[in-house]
Amino acid sequence: MMTFACFSTVTAVFEALIGNCMDNFGWSRKKAVLVLLPLVFFGSIPCVLGFNLWSDVHILGSRGILDTEDFIVSSLILPLGSIIFALFCVTKYGWGFDNYLKEVNTGEGLKMPRWIRPYFKYVLPLLIFIILVRGLM
Repeated sequence: MMTFACFSTVTAVFEALIGNCMDNFGWSRKKAVLVLLPLVFFGSIPCVLGFNLWSDVHILGSRGILDTEDFIVSSLILPLGSIIFALFCVTKYGWGFDNYLKEVNTGEGLKMPRWIRPYFKYVLPLLIFIILVRGLM
């Protein structure tokens, strides 16, 4: 069951990458697979070998390969991406709050109120920045 779960998850993630390349670059499915397969394969090697052949490799301080990858993604990429996304949605240099509000309030259900803009523009980036700084400590 674990093998099936692993392969189904890898297939779903790989399909997301393929769909992204097909949509954004206009590639055919075959081209996307041929380009992405070697990248995913060789990009996975450090993670695969991190607990056996390369277990004595320490990249950031005493962190192993997998711990370093986890630190980079969880403590740097996700918080920075969140700050950029939040500011993109509310500033004139990005999408703009009016466009964001129009998109979010499409359809049925709860509607995002206009008064929440200062929270998105000032409080939320500050909170995410605090998370970023705490993750670096």
